[in-house]
Amino acid sequence: MLSYRHAFHAGNHADVLKHYVLSLVLAYMRQKDKPYCYIDTHAGAGLYQLNAGFARQNAEFEQGIAKLMAAPHLTKALADFVALIKSFNHGELAFYPGSPMLAHDFLRADDKMRLFELHPSDHALLMANFKGQAKQVQIAQQDGFAGIKACLPPPSRRAVVLIDPPYEDKQDYQRVVNTLKDSLKRFASGSYLIWYPLLQRPEPAQMLAELMALKPASWLHVSLSIHAPKSDGFGMHGSGLFIINPPWTLPQTLNDSMPALSQLLALDQSAHYTLEHEIA
Repeated sequence: MLSYRHAFHAGNHADVLKHYVLSLVLAYMRQKDKPYCYIDTHAGAGLYQLNAGFARQNAEFEQGIAKLMAAPHLTKALADFVALIKSFNHGELAFYPGSPMLAHDFLRADDKMRLFELHPSDHALLMANFKGQAKQVQIAQQDGFAGIKACLPPPSRRAVVLIDPPYEDKQDYQRVVNTLKDSLKRFASGSYLIWYPLLQRPEPAQMLAELMALKPASWLHVSLSIHAPKSDGFGMHGSGLFIINPPWTLPQTLNDSMPALSQLLALDQSAHYTLEHEIA
């Protein structure tokens, strides 16, 4: 399915959670001198304009990143994330970096990126946003579920992999599980981040249970619900991330910052977060 355009949702609560956690993982990866590879299976356009076009129509960023940027007295980790978003803007909040552009900010000279985006319009925008960087950034107009196979294991034997399909196709939930099974056989030591929506339907919970059943030695699960599920059963009320081989420092950082993040993004009194982990 090629109807999904992430620009409509850029900078919303789900992006904030996903990209905040991704930034923590990437910051940890670059602490070691050895190069690493960043792989993004559903890269999107890379950078989104918030004050015009698709993002302005729903203005979901106003209940997401805009709240975070206006908040005083953030934890250091959240403040660092806000500073990163501000670096893409000059004064007012006009642009929001997607995961590829955010990840690129953490790359060093010897690090690499592999980006997959199937939608022709978003692929064209992604190519334009990374023009002139072909030596470090490889972009393919390809289904990332299939494309990731050729990337693993990376030459450096270090990688961060983000898997965040739109899940408009119900089969994506099972494709995520199948992709993880195959990827772990090819490269068991990689750090894998799987994003998913919180919905009133069984697929997300079933997928999470299957991911847990893979029994990775080290894992972390964090979720954030910003409001009560709607009475009509429709819509996303939050999102979560399941991470295989997370940094050992991640649980404490999230334990310190998730209470504040949950409070900042809450839309009603039912807003809450969950955090569980097992670090070998």
